[in-house]
Amino acid sequence: MTVTSLVGALPTAPPVQGEFASEIAYSSGVWHLVEYGFAVAGFALLAGAAYSVLGRHEVGAKYRTAVHGSALLQAVAALAYLGLFVSWHTGFDLVNGFYVPAADSRFNGGLRYADWSVTVPLLGVELLAVTTLAGTALSRARVITIASAFLMIITGFLGAEVFDNGTSATWLNVWAAISTVFFLVMYAVLGKAVLDSRGGLSSSTFASLFRSTVVLFSIFGAYPLLYLVQVLVTPNSNLVLWAVVVQLGFSFSDIIAKVGFGAMIHKVAKLRTAEDVNAGVQTHDEPVWVAHELQAAPRPAVALAGANGHAPVGER
Repeated sequence: MTVTSLVGALPTAPPVQGEFASEIAYSSGVWHLVEYGFAVAGFALLAGAAYSVLGRHEVGAKYRTAVHGSALLQAVAALAYLGLFVSWHTGFDLVNGFYVPAADSRFNGGLRYADWSVTVPLLGVELLAVTTLAGTALSRARVITIASAFLMIITGFLGAEVFDNGTSATWLNVWAAISTVFFLVMYAVLGKAVLDSRGGLSSSTFASLFRSTVVLFSIFGAYPLLYLVQVLVTPNSNLVLWAVVVQLGFSFSDIIAKVGFGAMIHKVAKLRTAEDVNAGVQTHDEPVWVAHELQAAPRPAVALAGANGHAPVGER
């Protein structure tokens, strides 16, 4: 299958204008392919949010910030994808077999930045919640992570959507460079928190935490590459193909960064819960299972009271 047969021929060759995906025409099949990406991402995020909420009892109270953060950020992202789906539908009209930009509406890809402004800081909070940081150190790391993540997104938005409507390669590069500074600060804080946790975790738990971090950091690297497409394309580029790459790339990166990473952190939270229960420093009413393997037997609060010299009411 050739590129031309995949994306179809364009009835016109419009100029690149900021969010260029909203300014070009698509064959019916390609338009529905992008729609499919929005729908899959939205449904996956809804499922991920439900999984986090329904599975919160599997995690000890100490680590439920990770679970709550995961559920919240996935719910926010799912709402954003609903907005993207609606915007995609209202931003184009079907004319002679092609979906062309509507006369009175445009697809608003900038909704992604509103989503990321909330969800990327929460991803950092989610990761920090299962590290060994505590007290002032944890609070400081959260503040720096939230601030740097938000500033990373808003500065990227300024270059991609605001300055010269995102059409200036100069402004795109300037704001990309500024955004990268905050990107590196966030990486440094989160990376240090994870590496500093090695001594306080078992080797298997740290391995799971480290793998989760690698996945998050790796997928974060995909976003700047997709961002730079606006710098690299020209009116002579195959804009349809690049628009599909960007929209599907962002959609499936969001699934990995939010749903996949959330499931991995949920596992780390369960492993940490099991370690605390087995060490006798945390109670938990249910057995802790990971991959169908029992990690810790239930240890209700009454059992801990009995272990401390008080008469337990009962013990399972």
